Amino acid sequence: MSQRTIIFSSPEDVLNFVRTVEKYPYDMDLESGRAVVDAKSLLGLMNLGLNKEIELKVYDENCQDLFDEISEYFAA
Repeated sequence: MSQRTIIFSSPEDVLNFVRTVEKYPYDMDLESGRAVVDAKSLLGLMNLGLNKEIELKVYDENCQDLFDEISEYFAA
């Protein structure tokens, strides 16, 4: 499993993130507090909120291609 912390600052960020991760075969979840949603679910991500740190969990060790493409959402 690989993990990164991400932040969405606008609804457009969430939409673009979902469009990007849908292209990859990996199973992945986003976790904020006790809430866990499928990272490919637009409605689920919108419920997590904006401008806060969210933990992305990708259930694969070889997903650097995905991380390269979504690096703009990584928390500093």
